[in-house]
Amino acid sequence: MSFQNPSQEKIFQYLDEAKVIAVVGLSDNPEKTSYQIADLLKTYGYKLYGVNPKLAGQTINEIPVVENLSLVPETIEIVDIFRRSEFLPAVAEEFLKTDAKVFWAQLGLSSDKAAKILQDHGRNDIVMDRCVKIELNKKHNR
Repeated sequence: MSFQNPSQEKIFQYLDEAKVIAVVGLSDNPEKTSYQIADLLKTYGYKLYGVNPKLAGQTINEIPVVENLSLVPETIEIVDIFRRSEFLPAVAEEFLKTDAKVFWAQLGLSSDKAAKILQDHGRNDIVMDRCVKIELNKKHNR
């Protein structure tokens, strides 16, 4: 099996419909991509939660951080993942314990195993190896 991303229009639809985004692997270091992308997402009006067991209970750049996806107190539309590809299957398993809608692995990250785990449970809203920032720029420049 080889994973295929949804159409560009479907990706735009995910971004249009989303209100709450969980950033898995949010860093407290402003030099890190996860911090910078989360900061950008705030400017677009998304409500954010960080997911990072090492920073759970803290607030990073006005973003509350929880230990895992199940502890996000509202429905998540996009789970934006900044963990290395080998961790994606574990994130997929955690994703299945929630009512989150879209599993989104950032640029450079993908896992056929994670996709299969999700698809075997009827969860087909999956985006991998795509940057939310780049997709938002495309959406706003069309």
